[in-house]
Amino acid sequence: MATYVAFLRAINLGPHRKFPKDAIAEATRAAGFDGVATHINTGNVRLETRMRSRARIEAALEEAYLADRGFAVPTIVLTPAELRAVVDDAAGLAPDHTGRHYVSLLKDEPTAAAATAIEARSEPGVLVVVRGRAVHLVVDTDYRGAAVDNTVVEKVLGVSTNRNVTVLRALVSKWCS
Repeated sequence: MATYVAFLRAINLGPHRKFPKDAIAEATRAAGFDGVATHINTGNVRLETRMRSRARIEAALEEAYLADRGFAVPTIVLTPAELRAVVDDAAGLAPDHTGRHYVSLLKDEPTAAAATAIEARSEPGVLVVVRGRAVHLVVDTDYRGAAVDNTVVEKVLGVSTNRNVTVLRALVSKWCS
């Protein structure tokens, strides 16, 4: 069986999109996945499956989560190697940066033109770098006040979910050894 890490988008926001990590784990197991584990309550799930198609895994999870919660839960799946590469890229992008580093994980790899367009939004205090299905946002200011955030990333590149690089490092340490 292969191991994957799934990232759920837009859960536990406001009173109507609640999906606690224990319920996520239960719904994931009910959908036929094994080796299920969650990390904090932001929609990070480790799972094992015989499926090899990322698109099939995402579709199966999204179907299960919709059935369980009654609302759509876009899900982005990475292999442990892909997640490790994202974290490795993060370490090399701005090693001396003292601000905050976020990563928007994309459902689909962007075209070269779209990647260039979002990177062009970099400005003093905001570095935007695309590496495969990951958009690194390195900001000196509060993330919510930055010129580029996950909302902008989604408008330009499509479905994504955002995590602080500290969380991604923890997942690599916990699930990708």
